[in-house]
Amino acid sequence: MGGRRHRLTSLKVLFSADMVSDSGLRMSPSDRKPGVVSEALRRTVWPIEFVAPEPTPVVDVCRVHEQDFVEAVLERRRPNGFGSVSASVARSLLYTCGACYGSALIALEEGVSASLTSGFHHAGPRAGRGFCTFNGLMVTCAQLFNERRVRKVAILDCDYHYGDGTQAIIDAHGLAERVLHVSFGRTYREPQQAQAYLAAVYALRGEVAAFEPDIVLYQAGADVHIDDPLGGLLTTEQMRERDRAVFAMAAELSLPITWNLAGGYQVEPDGSIPRVVDLHLNTFEEALRVWKLI
Repeated sequence: MGGRRHRLTSLKVLFSADMVSDSGLRMSPSDRKPGVVSEALRRTVWPIEFVAPEPTPVVDVCRVHEQDFVEAVLERRRPNGFGSVSASVARSLLYTCGACYGSALIALEEGVSASLTSGFHHAGPRAGRGFCTFNGLMVTCAQLFNERRVRKVAILDCDYHYGDGTQAIIDAHGLAERVLHVSFGRTYREPQQAQAYLAAVYALRGEVAAFEPDIVLYQAGADVHIDDPLGGLLTTEQMRERDRAVFAMAAELSLPITWNLAGGYQVEPDGSIPRVVDLHLNTFEEALRVWKLI
């Protein structure tokens, strides 16, 4: 249902400073990660084009979340997914949802895109947790469905953790026939499962093809890395293989795909996240190679 495709000359990435916030929680870099990764991308010679997102209207957030919950979080009367009432987090939420939606629109037109967003899949209909406040994945699905841009969406969640909030929204709104939700964090938790994990990634091709989605939303979590303190499963090269397999599948099936950063918690003593950034850059590199942009 996307528009006419043209030959890609750059990868569009949704980002603006409005997406960056300060939750006050040092152990999770998800609030500040959009800015850090954008700076790293700007230092590369890759053909990256940044696009600023529009904030998602509150009415669209309320398509998947209860209105009282949404309003209380935005007005800082209720803690966000970080457990704080940070003004900057509240300000950023509509922009991070907007980046997820905006990147989906671009993918429908161009075949591939990315959004520098994290913190979606633990947010359910009535609450946020686990560094997730509003579920931008499901907000995006609801917007695309409401605007009749797509019939079906596949959410491939390769974050280390199970997307329980995503599944709760699918169940609450009866969307199982329209949203294929595959969350690897439900099954794969230990390093000895790495080969089975990768085999399951390759097996996605058949399941996704049979479902016939109009777009793929890919959670390319960095917390699946073997050294992540809140995760720990794949090596750096195995993560590259994961990303390469997902992108190749989408390209071979001619399926639009957009991805986001999801989790990653290897924080240095000074608060910097160079190892997390490198893992996310690896994902970008694999996508750029699949679409022959580098």
